[in-house]
Amino acid sequence: MYLRTFFDEKLAQYSYLIGCQRTGEALVIDPARDVTPYLEVAKKEGFHLAAAAETHIHADFVSGARQLAEKHDVKLYLSDEGDQDWKYGYLDGLNVELVKDGSSIKVGNIELGVMHTPGHTPESISFVLTDHGGGSEVPMGIFTGDFVFVGDIGRPDLLEKAAGAKGTAETGAKSMFSSLQKFKELPEYLTVWPGHGAGSACGKSLGAVPQSTVGYELRNNWALKEENEGSFVKELLNEQPEAPTYFGVMKKVNKKGPNVLTGENLEKISNVDEFSALASKENTTVVDTRPATDFAAGHIDGAINLPFNKAFTNWSGWVLDYDHNLLLIAEEDKQEEIVKALHSIGIDNIKAFAGPELLSQWNDLEGYSFITAEELKDVYEKDDVYVVDIRKQDEWNKGHIPGANHHMLGYLEDQAEEIPEDKTVVVHCQSGTRSAIGTSLLQSLGFKDILNFSGGFAKWEKEFDHIEK
Repeated sequence: MYLRTFFDEKLAQYSYLIGCQRTGEALVIDPARDVTPYLEVAKKEGFHLAAAAETHIHADFVSGARQLAEKHDVKLYLSDEGDQDWKYGYLDGLNVELVKDGSSIKVGNIELGVMHTPGHTPESISFVLTDHGGGSEVPMGIFTGDFVFVGDIGRPDLLEKAAGAKGTAETGAKSMFSSLQKFKELPEYLTVWPGHGAGSACGKSLGAVPQSTVGYELRNNWALKEENEGSFVKELLNEQPEAPTYFGVMKKVNKKGPNVLTGENLEKISNVDEFSALASKENTTVVDTRPATDFAAGHIDGAINLPFNKAFTNWSGWVLDYDHNLLLIAEEDKQEEIVKALHSIGIDNIKAFAGPELLSQWNDLEGYSFITAEELKDVYEKDDVYVVDIRKQDEWNKGHIPGANHHMLGYLEDQAEEIPEDKTVVVHCQSGTRSAIGTSLLQSLGFKDILNFSGGFAKWEKEFDHIEK
């Protein structure tokens, strides 16, 4: 048997390619939208990529299943569990087998036993792997998707918080408790291959280790040690992180079926007038992917700064309007990777890009200034200063600058009317990464007197004792 793990660090998402070396067939589990890595590895290792399987209808990234089926004649194995509201809607004309609890998927001499594990979502399934080609009659491991992670389990509140399915959080939590009882009956030696690692918003405290075992999770995962359903439900639903708003979009996209990508190259614009004309069109957003310091020194009026780093994909989903056309400011050698990152969360309306050098020809660039910890200490209590803390709720609860106002970055645009325009607005996060996005977002909404506290709360906490809880 051949097993290869793929990891998208921007989404903290794992996918897996399994190959039977005797028959030359391979299957990918929970494929990301960019299917090129699976095809390249399969070809390199001498496999025919024959199939793809999904553990559930994903909410945090666009699935590559449809792309594989329509463009590469791959057979799909998809869940037929759950209620009618969450059945796949793009399957006509495709080679698809719907599976339920107890179904068996075979790839050469490798067998994946289907186990219905609802809780994260009603249709969620896991795959128990047995390598018959290696002579084994007992399973080797389980692909858990968003069911069991290393040190945590999938959150059950996303359908309610992100997709608007009211009343499903507690029902999902109870289903999760039942599913975990089935998990506890598995052999302790089974390897656990999860769908996500640390950094994903699909759980509260996912571990950074890429895999585990059933036995290890039984002894160390809080959720598997809880024996009382009521206590379990209360703890599972308590202090879940904010549900990214784009998760609701992803769930619908993956249910309906994402667009099939054509692989066309993005047009580069080198003429200021042409770019300016496009940028001035209604429902168009300029996304500037340069570092915060470069953006602050000069940027196009109304542009949003999303520096291209590990957090780029997540915050793009939070703050960008899916109905808008996008124009990118990006280094040419990075634009392809940036486009892939946006495509991975279903942002497809990318019309063109320009290199940062175009800005040197631009008239009337905007900018903003940074404020140091010492400078902020001198003014943070003044009546004409409004400090905006854009961190998450749990970060705010642990401590914040006295008198600061909490407007979490993901909700900042919706709450902008609560921020006074007649005061100096100081934006900060924990260390400076998110404040660059927040400052640019408020500036794009018309705030003029605005400063970025780039040191963030970490700098404040290190230097001063002035903290509220």
